[in-house]
Amino acid sequence: MGNSSTDAIGPGSVFQIDATVADVYLVSRFNRTHIIGRPVLYIVQDCFSKLIVGLYVGLEGPSWLGAAMALANTAGNKVSFCSQYGIDIQEEEWPVHHLPQAILADRGEMLSDNAESLIMNLGITVKNTPPFRADWKPLVERYFKLTNERTKSLLPGAVNTDFMQRGGRDYRLDAKLDLMQFTAIIIKCALFHNNHYRIDNYNKDEMMVADEVEPIPREIWNWGIANRMGKLRHVDEEVVKLNLMPTDNGVVTAKGIRFKGLFYSSKSSMKEQWFTKARSSGSWKVPVCYDPRNMNYIYIKKSATEFEKCYLLEYQTAFKGKYIEEIEYLMEWEKMQKAKSLDEGLQAKADLITEIETIVEGAKSKTNKELSLSTESDAQRKKNIRQNRQVEKEINRETEAFELDKQINDKSAEVISFNDIEEELPSNPLDLLRRKQREAFGKIRE
Repeated sequence: MGNSSTDAIGPGSVFQIDATVADVYLVSRFNRTHIIGRPVLYIVQDCFSKLIVGLYVGLEGPSWLGAAMALANTAGNKVSFCSQYGIDIQEEEWPVHHLPQAILADRGEMLSDNAESLIMNLGITVKNTPPFRADWKPLVERYFKLTNERTKSLLPGAVNTDFMQRGGRDYRLDAKLDLMQFTAIIIKCALFHNNHYRIDNYNKDEMMVADEVEPIPREIWNWGIANRMGKLRHVDEEVVKLNLMPTDNGVVTAKGIRFKGLFYSSKSSMKEQWFTKARSSGSWKVPVCYDPRNMNYIYIKKSATEFEKCYLLEYQTAFKGKYIEEIEYLMEWEKMQKAKSLDEGLQAKADLITEIETIVEGAKSKTNKELSLSTESDAQRKKNIRQNRQVEKEINRETEAFELDKQINDKSAEVISFNDIEEELPSNPLDLLRRKQREAFGKIRE
């Protein structure tokens, strides 16, 4: 019988968070012909002002990973956040970089062990709705519907459930937007909602009526900051991110700190010669935090407020500035291509063996035929190797030598009688051998 503003006495008293799968198919930034499916959208909204205070768009979830990204966004500077997507705003257009007193969510993400960091390190009360009670979070549910109404008709690749009934084109094949571009659209929608959307059914109190507050989220937010006892808390952005980022284990190896298939290094690891020790004594694990939206860095967590930054190694520039979802997709694609290439390589290797065997059989046939007509013994054949090599070398030099503007002689060869040849036979056997080999080589060229 109540509404979402009942427990919200001012800005930051309660934030609502929820996720949905967006009704649009996206393409990969690595290869825009590859369709990567539908993204997950997280929205964080202030219960008092209905202002969008944070968001996240990705391919992970719905899960703690996406929720953490959205919560970190609430405490982040929105001017710098928007600039990452090519959107320039002023501070007053999105004046939110705070943490709330409490968060209202469904049971999924906030029942995980990761949520303990919110309570212990950041001092945020976590409230969970009962199962199947989406009506307890009506603000974000309504915002999802509004965003869908505002954008669906404009987005290529938007989900259209009745396309098969009409016999039309499959909407998935119309996908054109990548993850960065779709995130920019969601940011634009949030800015519109915060600065221009009029909430005509907003329940104003007497003071708001007296002050003639416009029922626009940003105006309500600013009025609440000035006139109500808000519960907003400013915490250093890096501390918030450190305690919200997913944690996992990296492995110190001779090539660097390996994490998610990527390799990193840090100042301490280089100074303390971790990688040299790993080469001689074996690898070991280290606890790390990471931001899935930017895998250029990972962080070795030393305490709730202390960390060491690790940098992606230079030779892995193909992964710089990419989401973890895109990196994992690319790595999986490369595995598929490697398996395909392996099959093709095996077939090519079999073809190569067959071709080599064909050439060898031809060589055996010709050589064995001439050996059957030869009167030389095996000892003579071995004795004449150096002499034969010298003759072959001289013949090769004649044919390999460079000749520019070479003229082709098409005249027929002069016919010489056998008797004349006998009269001109050289007295030196080496000259005779050279002549025979030249003649044989000439026949080969013909």
